[in-house]
Amino acid sequence: MTDNKRSRDISQPLENLHPDERLKAESDYLRGTIGESLLDPITGAVSERDTRLIKFHGIYQQDDRDLRSERRRQKLEPAYQFMIRVRLPGGVCRPQQWLDLDRLARECANGTLRITTRQTFQFHGVLKRDLKTLIRGICDTGLDTKAACGDDTRGVVCTVNPWWSQVHAEICSLAQALSDHMAWQSHAYDEIWLDRERTVTDDDVVEPIYGRTYLPRKFKYGFAVPPVNDIDIYTQDVGFIAIAEGDELAGFNVCAGGGMGRTDNEPATYPQLGRVIGFCRADQVLDVAEKIATIQRDYGDRVERSHARMKYTIDDRGIDWFRGELEQRLGRTLETAREYRFEHNGDRYGWVRGDDGNWHYTLFIENGRVRDRDDHLLMSGLRAIAAEHEGDYLLTTNQNLTIANVAPAKRERIEQLLHEHGLRDPAHYSALRRSSIACVAFPTCGLAMAESERYLPDLVTKLETIMHDAGIGNDSIVVRMSGCNNGCSRPYIAEIGFSGRAPGKYNVYLGGGHHGQRLARPYLDNVDERTILDHLEPMIRRYAKERQAGEPFGDFVIRAGYVAEVRDGREFNVRA
Repeated sequence: MTDNKRSRDISQPLENLHPDERLKAESDYLRGTIGESLLDPITGAVSERDTRLIKFHGIYQQDDRDLRSERRRQKLEPAYQFMIRVRLPGGVCRPQQWLDLDRLARECANGTLRITTRQTFQFHGVLKRDLKTLIRGICDTGLDTKAACGDDTRGVVCTVNPWWSQVHAEICSLAQALSDHMAWQSHAYDEIWLDRERTVTDDDVVEPIYGRTYLPRKFKYGFAVPPVNDIDIYTQDVGFIAIAEGDELAGFNVCAGGGMGRTDNEPATYPQLGRVIGFCRADQVLDVAEKIATIQRDYGDRVERSHARMKYTIDDRGIDWFRGELEQRLGRTLETAREYRFEHNGDRYGWVRGDDGNWHYTLFIENGRVRDRDDHLLMSGLRAIAAEHEGDYLLTTNQNLTIANVAPAKRERIEQLLHEHGLRDPAHYSALRRSSIACVAFPTCGLAMAESERYLPDLVTKLETIMHDAGIGNDSIVVRMSGCNNGCSRPYIAEIGFSGRAPGKYNVYLGGGHHGQRLARPYLDNVDERTILDHLEPMIRRYAKERQAGEPFGDFVIRAGYVAEVRDGREFNVRA
């Protein structure tokens, strides 16, 4: 192994690394004392060390922040609860699985399902006493929550493009295979959640890819199918861009080094876009993916967690070094990258017919929250459809849902059920609203500094009025909002992005690429809604009058001089 100052197991003693490295090394392959914490009746929480370990099991400990002050006043501990994230490679969910998860959400969580920007489900409001029941129920459906969080490979996402049926099927299979291949191997999950006995041989479990300290930080894979970049391929640690020869899948361009997270007031941290480094065949994907992860395992920063994502590893050492290291580990060179073209990073709504003759209907779900509200009976409607649907449900990374593989004879019945439950045609919503996404933020996310899911719809309504008055009410502008600087909703590539700084206060970013190909740049810091609208209204009106034919808003604000183009993430924090 070459120069490796921050390796997982050599060069530096654990006490010189970040405390999380020692925690992982001493966790007995992710067991910790989770079992004991679950049995403690005195508190609704698990131990401080276990709160970090349960992330590897797909669980975040949270509390209801709406109640935090009142409970503190009453000298009560926080209203602890848990968020559980499902591992769902490619976002593919069978109707019976949907029905089972729907039931579990009503029995063990807060009665809603949340579709995430990683193309999976989150359960919110789960109490400690219900954790094992919920996770066992998820496992009974054929799914699990392993590696949905933590310093490992997160859920593998892929383009929801069922109308190109054969290629989509191949890529979904690859996403599943890659997720299984990269999942951690410890038996801790089955022992803790399914009450499987630990055998003597389990004491000698060795993670063949990760070792005892796993990865320095989270690690994300994705597959995109041009011309649709719905998964925002350049934000992935490793992205595979499908290249077709006619109707056949030839292989993938390999893209490496993307990532959204950053820290306010720390200019050494920044979002970054991945760079295309070559081409591989479909049968080489698992090998390429694994070898890239091992590079990050061996060279990723294990001292400073804010510097531990692979984007920094590549930026510190150079893309040429990275490609050379990868090719050395592969024992072959990557082929030259092939030509490709993206057109947008949104979902295609409504009915589309696939090349196999089946129909697919993409439903708009604002910010991914599946629940019944007034005459919009979303949760009940999707439950009713799942009871009759013989195809798939496909979750998208834009927090929407495709009812996929509807036989022609079944389309009318699906339309009837949509109508009966008040599930409107996506065309009912503005293009601006359909292009917006938000993270959960308050009241559950412990990292949130401002509202996101609960606030963005109201802000979009105000922006819709401005756009309508300017004569561009039917146009799309990509708007993303996160409640903190971590960027789960990918605001740093939005045409208009927001990240929370304090209740009612946001940073504003402008100039991201309309199909995810360019980072935005910071424009306003720590401002309220009035300031946001005072800046955006004249900007949008000017865009309506001065834009060139087909010019996206993100391109316009750069051409008009509101912000300078960001060509590399290392320029992100430079005001220009």
